[in-house]
Amino acid sequence: MRSPDLIRFARDAATGNPLRSSLLVLAMAIGVAAVVVLTALGDGARRYVVNEFSSLGTNLVIVLPGRSQTGGFNPGNAITSTVRDLTIDDAQALLRASAVHRVAPLAVGTSEISFGGKLREVILAGTNSQFIDVRNLKLAQGRFLPEGDWRRGASEAVIGAKIRDEIFGSESALGQLIRIGDRRFRVVGVLASTGQGLGMNTDELVIVPVSLAQAMFNSNTLFRILVEANSREAIEAAKTQVTAIIKQRHEGEEDVTIITQDAVLATFDKLLGTLTLAVAGIAAISLAVAGILVMNVMLVSVTQRTSEIGLLKALGATGATIRSAFLTEAAMLSVAGALLGYLLGQGAAALIRLLYPVFPAFPPDWAVFAGLGTALFTGILFGVLPARQAARLDPVQSLAKR
Repeated sequence: MRSPDLIRFARDAATGNPLRSSLLVLAMAIGVAAVVVLTALGDGARRYVVNEFSSLGTNLVIVLPGRSQTGGFNPGNAITSTVRDLTIDDAQALLRASAVHRVAPLAVGTSEISFGGKLREVILAGTNSQFIDVRNLKLAQGRFLPEGDWRRGASEAVIGAKIRDEIFGSESALGQLIRIGDRRFRVVGVLASTGQGLGMNTDELVIVPVSLAQAMFNSNTLFRILVEANSREAIEAAKTQVTAIIKQRHEGEEDVTIITQDAVLATFDKLLGTLTLAVAGIAAISLAVAGILVMNVMLVSVTQRTSEIGLLKALGATGATIRSAFLTEAAMLSVAGALLGYLLGQGAAALIRLLYPVFPAFPPDWAVFAGLGTALFTGILFGVLPARQAARLDPVQSLAKR
């Protein structure tokens, strides 16, 4: 039997019982679709986290008060007991490091903003003129905080897009006097809308000079210091130099935690990459179940087509030919199920991206190929036993059952 004849025979056998074939194809499709969708979610989560951290700035080194005893990054370490607080003088001293390009001190708290009878609570960030470049933020209107002495600052503020909309509406915000806490500030700039990201929401942020923020919080400490290295290659050098400078200023005590953007990204990338592999493995179990269904359906098919197999063998078909015919049918049904599952999975991933535009739910190429390949392999593997059983049938006894 030639290859075209094998394919035609398998096609006719599959279409001869549409309900049975449809259920088999559907089972295989569900398995492949599960692999595609779950890996799209896992890889989408990885990309989302990496993109969010990348949006914090480039070549970033973050200095947190307090020493983490574990040596690794843990979100819980963001709030630690401290031996010595970070100050503006500590931040300025870091500018001496040759591997450091920019430094932005950061004091964070909450306060109330009022204008024209409108009042709302906001996140207040005290920093300097370099913060916008370190954090890679954009301005929609006006300008950012001016250069100057970090220990002094003009009563000027830059507000987030949502604050501008809620407080000023259609009225221009630039040049307006607002009250933050018990102080008056003039709005000199409006940040471009970036939405909710890791950390603070810049759309609801009000930025003022760090010295004034500390005065309003009645504190001379910093929440953290953001450091931008000269380049990606200089990140480790910047980390080493920053550690040495802080240690020297703090009387030999290494009482800060320094994390790098690359280290955080690598940790999350590895964690979520492993998660993607895990969910792909879980989804692949459904392909094994579908393979067992292939075997059961094909065994039933062998029983129902005993006389047909006997007639083929009586006409000269060899055992290898019968075996190839049944394996071709199993492969054909598996391929149909795999392709249908791929389309269903891609459609589900596209729906997720439509409902959640910020979530990049794209299935990785390796998962797609692995799903399709596993489906085909599983179909053929579990089709071997029925094919061998059909090939071993005695033609006389098979015809006698007719």
